[in-house]
Amino acid sequence: MLSRLRTNNPKGLGATLTFKQIQSLEERLAEIAKRLREEAKSLPPGMERQEKLRKAWQAETGSHVSEWLRSPGLPLPE
Repeated sequence: MLSRLRTNNPKGLGATLTFKQIQSLEERLAEIAKRLREEAKSLPPGMERQEKLRKAWQAETGSHVSEWLRSPGLPLPE
């Protein structure tokens, strides 16, 4: 979910749009994974169902990786 839309240029010409996220990346990925799994349940076995399940797994994995990267115990790269 996005809170609001802003432009970097006050005159609005050639402006770059920026969005402020309300939910964390982990929360958004978890919601996407849940939605994809629900959609997959309603589909018969086949390629489309497998694709939705694969994308749900990718979203969950991305959420876990992001959480891990943000953890305070992660050592800094040298």
